[in-house]
Amino acid sequence: MQEQEIRSLIEQVREGKLPRRSFIGRMAALGLTAPMAGTLLLNAGVAQAQALPPYKPTKRGGGGTLKMIYWQGAVHLNPHYAGGTKDQDASRIFYEPLAGWDLEGNLIPNLAAEIPTRANGGLSADGRSVTWKLKRGVTWHDGQPFTADDVVFTAAYAGDPAAAMVTIATYKDIKVIKVDSHTVRVEYPRPTPFWAEALVGSVGCILPKHVFEPFMGAKSRENPANLKPVGTGPYKIADFKPGDFLRATANTAYHVPNQPHFDALEIKGGGDATSAARAVLQTAEFDIGWNLAVEDEILKRLEASGRGKMIFHAGSDIEFVALNVTDPWNEVDGERASAKSRHPAFSDKAVRDAMSLLIDRKGIAEVIYGRGAIATANFLNNPPRFRSPNTSYEFNIDKANQVLEAAGWKKGADGIRAKGNVKLKFVYQTSVSGPRQKCQAIIKDACTKAGIDLELKSVVASVFFGSDFANPDTYQKFWADMEMFTTTMTQPDPQFFMEQFTTEQIAQKANKWSSRNLSRWSNAEYDATFKAAQVELDPAKRAALFIKLNDLVVNDKYIIPLFARPRPYGVGNKLQPVLSAWDNMTWALGYWYKD
Repeated sequence: MQEQEIRSLIEQVREGKLPRRSFIGRMAALGLTAPMAGTLLLNAGVAQAQALPPYKPTKRGGGGTLKMIYWQGAVHLNPHYAGGTKDQDASRIFYEPLAGWDLEGNLIPNLAAEIPTRANGGLSADGRSVTWKLKRGVTWHDGQPFTADDVVFTAAYAGDPAAAMVTIATYKDIKVIKVDSHTVRVEYPRPTPFWAEALVGSVGCILPKHVFEPFMGAKSRENPANLKPVGTGPYKIADFKPGDFLRATANTAYHVPNQPHFDALEIKGGGDATSAARAVLQTAEFDIGWNLAVEDEILKRLEASGRGKMIFHAGSDIEFVALNVTDPWNEVDGERASAKSRHPAFSDKAVRDAMSLLIDRKGIAEVIYGRGAIATANFLNNPPRFRSPNTSYEFNIDKANQVLEAAGWKKGADGIRAKGNVKLKFVYQTSVSGPRQKCQAIIKDACTKAGIDLELKSVVASVFFGSDFANPDTYQKFWADMEMFTTTMTQPDPQFFMEQFTTEQIAQKANKWSSRNLSRWSNAEYDATFKAAQVELDPAKRAALFIKLNDLVVNDKYIIPLFARPRPYGVGNKLQPVLSAWDNMTWALGYWYKD
């Protein structure tokens, strides 16, 4: 189907000549999932189905305590400092964006009165502005009213370079203007096809101006509210021990009738994924377990108890190995892993090619992860429209040896390859996790056979994914040669997801390592292509640009994709959660209930 045909079909939906369902069916035949087809309509200003999640309770409260287990405990509760999913999820209990993403990739209003469209005047024809009408009658947990002033403030707060927020890239170039007490307009410096980013989903949580304004910029990390949130969400903070325990109680003034169902909510953090899976699926001590990245054989055995089940939702989360572009062992201008340095071994493309050849993606996925992983050569895997057909992966130890030999890396008496005074000896780090440690061991064995020595380093998850920029073992600092983790795609559009490889996103001392380009990879062609994708309104051309971005990243081999990771949730039999493959686990917590 040609670009013009797609545009024509969209216009037919807009005019009511083609049912929305029929359009989605036609797009599915082209490899577009329902979320992506819905996003095409959304970006074109066509109203989407806004069916709210199902909810049976007829009154607020009475559901007892909802018990959740996160084997990585949250360490803070400011959503704009939340670099890890655990902190995003915990913050989302208390704070809400204007809208969130459901399982099908539809926008569902939270603090917005409605989703902007062309028909309701919310979307400008030139793609440069979006007008949001805000829900009235909403109050903060301290009783103060929620207004447009809070939305305008949040954008300014998150976009302040002095604060070094994780979400700064979303807000630094936009303007949010107050139209009236319950209306704001977001203005973009250029035509913006994916406008549903700012103030939406995991990067869009709104903060109370009266609580956060005294702690702007460089003082933002000093705010007590970072640990004692004052939000609009369905639950209010009761107790929080960072990295360990969180308790919240029902917000009796919540702006959605009859919500929440549960009187209280508890999250236990720490431990390991296997223990968490057991606590949900076998002992039923907890109602739901987050990110149960456990060998599938163990999960199936635990499910056999009949007390709970695993749910896998496929989005575009990806487990990958990052090779450090920089030198993590020597300082430049007082900074380790400085963007001004280059890695002594990985600067040689032959070494990077060999590392990719030494990873048995398919074997690891099948033997260890089962339902929880799909071997891939792509960093961007979903929606299918953005999945590159140009890449491939190969596991071949003999070929890796040949590549290294041809590049002049010779084995010494100790069996380790070297060139000049540089040896192929690397520190390979990840978080403590049974499957990850097994994955590390398998890769180490293959590398040994190719003359590469790996020192395996496992860091406790609360530290590895922590936000303490003084700690040398965080994944953001990446003071190692290699590291492995999963990164999540929190929208059914890849713009924010792929922005993490732009030069301006390089994590460094100057931004307190809060930016998302952790390998410090920089490529001028990538930067230019990303800027083009940001403003390309034609859906087919835009998809081609994102495929090119994927190819530029993976072909350079500093980023080595391993597995596409469907999100693995363990759920007790009575719990009815509303989950998403594109948003935080807690995005619609008010709709959760027990039968």
